[in-house]
Amino acid sequence: MRQGLTIGEFATLTHLSVRTLRRYHEASLLEPATVDPFTGYRYYSAEQIPSAQVIHRLRELDVPLAEVKSILTADDPQRRADLIAGHLHRLEDELDRTRAAVVSLRRLLRPDPEDLHVELRSVPARTVVAVRGHVTLEDSTKWYAAAMAELDAAFGPTGRTGPPGGRYANELFTAGAGAMTVYRPVREPRATGRIEIIELPPVDLAIAVHSGRHDDIDVTYGRLGSWVVEHALAVDGPVEETYVVGPRDTPTPADWCTEIGWPVFRLTPGT
Repeated sequence: MRQGLTIGEFATLTHLSVRTLRRYHEASLLEPATVDPFTGYRYYSAEQIPSAQVIHRLRELDVPLAEVKSILTADDPQRRADLIAGHLHRLEDELDRTRAAVVSLRRLLRPDPEDLHVELRSVPARTVVAVRGHVTLEDSTKWYAAAMAELDAAFGPTGRTGPPGGRYANELFTAGAGAMTVYRPVREPRATGRIEIIELPPVDLAIAVHSGRHDDIDVTYGRLGSWVVEHALAVDGPVEETYVVGPRDTPTPADWCTEIGWPVFRLTPGT
């Protein structure tokens, strides 16, 4: 009597190779409905086709076998959805990292033929409201977003007198952790929550503009650093960024404009 679908037939119906089906059997991920005790032939049922198709789709998304098994054995639909959503978030993060690397490589391999425009600017002392912290480079993006959201909530558009900015200690990049400060110039500074009033000291900066997404902002940093080494005497101080136009101003990345300021020592006002 026919016991079900042979492994070859099941492979044809599910687009999973015989070799893959055997591996899934060994991993207890997709076991045959029956196994002939005399021949060892594997037989599958038609009811197993949807499970096989789910496995196929999950593996196409590079879900590890252990997670696939957890998804299939989860009795709670919400638990299954959470497991899948977690992996999709990891894939999205990986895609973001891949896109950023591609953008940077394209710019490095096909640099703009025009020289980088650098402005030497003497910035006076400023009183601003700020959030400060010692942050790891890995957590810097999340920390920045939370700190800036706190500043935005405390000081509305009518109370602001200029674009926000950030100061980042060298150790953040060299050691993977360091001091971060995000700030806003406002009409009536006041301290609240993590927000404090601070005085930014006067500083001479070599400033380059980075346009567009921040995916390849490291390339602009590198070009500005090369310019500073060639033309000026760099100072061991925090790098400054001014977000002239950013995600909080427009959702169109092509319109974003970030000024990168590298501290320099100017021998004379004209140098």
